[in-house]
Amino acid sequence: MLDLHTHSTFSDGTDTPAELVQHARAAGLRALALTDHDNMRGLPVFFAACLQARITGLAGVEISAQSASGTLHLLGLGFDPAHRELNAALERVLAGREERNRVILGKLRALGLDLSWEEVAALAGGEVVVRTHFAQALMARGWVKTAEEAFTRYLGKGAPAYTERYRLDSAEAVRLIHAAGGVTVMAHPCSCASGPVTLADRVRDLRALGLDGIEAYYPEHSQELTIECLRLARRHDLLITGGSDYHGRATPGRRLGVASGGQGVPEELLAPLLKAIGPGAGVHLET
Repeated sequence: MLDLHTHSTFSDGTDTPAELVQHARAAGLRALALTDHDNMRGLPVFFAACLQARITGLAGVEISAQSASGTLHLLGLGFDPAHRELNAALERVLAGREERNRVILGKLRALGLDLSWEEVAALAGGEVVVRTHFAQALMARGWVKTAEEAFTRYLGKGAPAYTERYRLDSAEAVRLIHAAGGVTVMAHPCSCASGPVTLADRVRDLRALGLDGIEAYYPEHSQELTIECLRLARRHDLLITGGSDYHGRATPGRRLGVASGGQGVPEELLAPLLKAIGPGAGVHLET
């Protein structure tokens, strides 16, 4: 099995990159990608752990991008983590996250939820602070019972503390991943499968920008949606990937390497992906 969509403490996961690799080895995974949100800071530790565990490791990142039809998430896989332009762009995104966090904190305080920045940041372990950490802080204070309640009442889109942030344009995100030697994949298509713009429309538009693949195997996909993603992959000559979107204790119902219906992400997806990426600094092969 393999898992091409996972998160660590460097974004909103609860496992360190090394712990993530240990769990992957225990689960019998052959290959793993670390795809933290908008940053690559955990990759050096991740690669070192993959080498020790004899697991093929792929550089990854999950980028929140802006398109004409709304926001979406793109996975970059197999790129060079040292690519200067990509790093500079992601630093701009992280700066936008930091600005949004300050605004969220102010809005929560205006609502009578007097959180300190220190208690929110502590939940991130000194790494990137995301809305999940605000939700955890609200839970710790007893103001909400679950993270879902925190997003519904305060943090989710349309809620009183929600704040937009800077995002890369989707065309620019695709260009940067390609410039760094990687491939781009549409993450969790289930989030784009409803609304006025259809999934087929989004895939067509992204393919025109250079999209390389689609995440067909994902925990929240129905069998029908998985089949639809596979059909779109064939129509547009796209790579097929899959992942658990594992966040450790933050996603207790998810297991590494397992997608919808409790089935493992097919191992045969790895060879076409590695062929498309080619040799480079973004893939550390099992030896």
